[in-house]
Amino acid sequence: MLNDALIALFERDLKRVIKELELYHNEADLWRIEKDIANSAGNLVLHLLGNLNTYIGKEIGQTGYVRNRELEFSMKDVPRGELIAKLNDTIVVIKDALQTVTDEDMQSEYPLLVLQERTTTAYFLVHLNGHLNYHLGQINYHRRLIGNN
Repeated sequence: MLNDALIALFERDLKRVIKELELYHNEADLWRIEKDIANSAGNLVLHLLGNLNTYIGKEIGQTGYVRNRELEFSMKDVPRGELIAKLNDTIVVIKDALQTVTDEDMQSEYPLLVLQERTTTAYFLVHLNGHLNYHLGQINYHRRLIGNN
């Protein structure tokens, strides 16, 4: 089933985000902005947490999560350990939510209009994994650009 593949991919890729955070030598560098980069790694992590906890946790898993998207980009200096803990919590939320989705649910319309047109739940979940990987790449580039090789 697609659920199993998506659970495995989200877990793998969120663990890759955690690994990227651990590779920063100086924790303060998570929040550095330079060379015309608009978002720090820390803010990209906060954005991923908000995104996944909203679209998978809240909408599919019925967690009651309340998103504050503005804070995802304005909050600063959240400790690395807290970010990692929240990423691990999000892995659990995703597993719990996606284990409940049936094949029929996957082919049903996703409950929110997020993209420019309505999509199936399956399509939107694959989109969310692509979104995660897009920002994972940005985090990796940010880390290397500021000298945390």
